[in-house]
Amino acid sequence: MPGTLYLCATPIGNLGDMTPRVLETLQTVDVIAAEDTRNSIKLLNHFDIHTPMTSYHEYNKVEKAHQLVGQLLNGQNIALVTDAGTPAISDPGEVLVRMCQEQSVPVTSLPGPAACITALTLSGLSTRRFCFEGFLPADKKEKKMILEELKTESRTMILYEAPHHLIRTLEELYAALGERRITLCRELTKKFETVFPTTLEKALDYYKTEEPRGEYVLVVEGKSPEEKRQEEIASWESMSIEEHMAYYEEQGMDNKSAMKQVAKDRGVGKREIYQYLHGNS
Repeated sequence: MPGTLYLCATPIGNLGDMTPRVLETLQTVDVIAAEDTRNSIKLLNHFDIHTPMTSYHEYNKVEKAHQLVGQLLNGQNIALVTDAGTPAISDPGEVLVRMCQEQSVPVTSLPGPAACITALTLSGLSTRRFCFEGFLPADKKEKKMILEELKTESRTMILYEAPHHLIRTLEELYAALGERRITLCRELTKKFETVFPTTLEKALDYYKTEEPRGEYVLVVEGKSPEEKRQEEIASWESMSIEEHMAYYEEQGMDNKSAMKQVAKDRGVGKREIYQYLHGNS
């Protein structure tokens, strides 16, 4: 009978956030797979936990995942921890989880801290709908593609960034999105926790004189419905009414339905579209 993989969320700063269930699991599993054993040993020592550890990180994730799944299939129980927060979010944990699923190895998550959700709740921005982007790619072409997609994103966006890349990322976000509200969070749950609600432009001005310190979570306002609506109207108005009608008719709409949709897109009455078309026919 296979063992179980436990995804153990650990504190993102304040050690008081460690849950009793995670502590019990870390003490009783056969092995702890850690993203950085040098970092995790400090946590384990603090709680007087002496369970054997093994390294599982971005650069050995495939090979090591096969090894860990083998141990699980042999009946061992394994806890997966990341440097801070919930495993499998912006770390290689997803590879191990997927392999376990493929081999019918039980996986369970022990809920706890996650920097992205903590920052979102502190941001003052909409929490009804949001998307998590993690770190933007280092590859310029891939990053450009993602920023292009984010231009039209209406949900609140959550990103991670290191201090030495913060200003560049703020510049790229401002160039892609224009002026938006943003909340920058750092040192979450720690003594010097900082939550800075501002705008992209003001954030850039601020960090011209203040050196970024610590890991950041950026929570960025999505495109407002009104802004999206105005852009859509501008897009439709760049077409002639005939082109606009043809666009919908090519998608299979009948003349009457297309006319109704064109009127809605342009914010005018259906009668006005009808009169224009028949006056120009």
